[in-house]
Amino acid sequence: MYLTKTPPFIQNLFPNFVWKIDTDQKELYLTFDDGPVPEVTLPVLNVLEQYDAQATFFCVGDNVLKHPDTFRAILEAGHQVGNHTFNHLNGWTTENIPYFHNVRHCAKLVKSELFRPPYGKLKRRQAQFLQRHYTIVMWDVLSGDFDPRKSADQCFNNVLQYANPGSIVVFHDSLKSKDKVLDVLPAVLKHFSAEGYSFKALTPMALHHKQLSRIA
Repeated sequence: MYLTKTPPFIQNLFPNFVWKIDTDQKELYLTFDDGPVPEVTLPVLNVLEQYDAQATFFCVGDNVLKHPDTFRAILEAGHQVGNHTFNHLNGWTTENIPYFHNVRHCAKLVKSELFRPPYGKLKRRQAQFLQRHYTIVMWDVLSGDFDPRKSADQCFNNVLQYANPGSIVVFHDSLKSKDKVLDVLPAVLKHFSAEGYSFKALTPMALHHKQLSRIA
């Protein structure tokens, strides 16, 4: 069970997490979890390049270790990267100290201040500790490309229906999601480009603007 659109009341319960970027500009923030995986990440990079789109890749440390050239390709293309733990751990089912060590293990490879917990699941104390060291990035819209019950059309419609200016949208550059993400991503880019949208990475400037908006 998961929510395609994160409701405002959930976002308000965890105001220190980044759920979307406050902007009146036609901008979307596409993110990709679970890579890098050459068979998926490299085609994703090619599609993004076709639309002059920037994105943010939340990388699993073990995959970075296995595929350093693919990780390097993400950086060389000018995209942002974030920490997604070393072994894609579920915070709800992992003790705090092993979880923190796993995050730190990933951090040695993915040098980023951005962190996204796998499955979006963190215990309260995990969140309290990690947000001292990272900007915890969640999402506004979940495409559902990881869900075997969802068709590519359904995933496309999820983004079409719920994304709006400043939305942080989740895709996956994993083998499990390969067929759907490589079908849905070009359709999303084509549609929103025609609507006048641009596609941005979660840069320190964008996140700083988010922090100022929250304080105001």
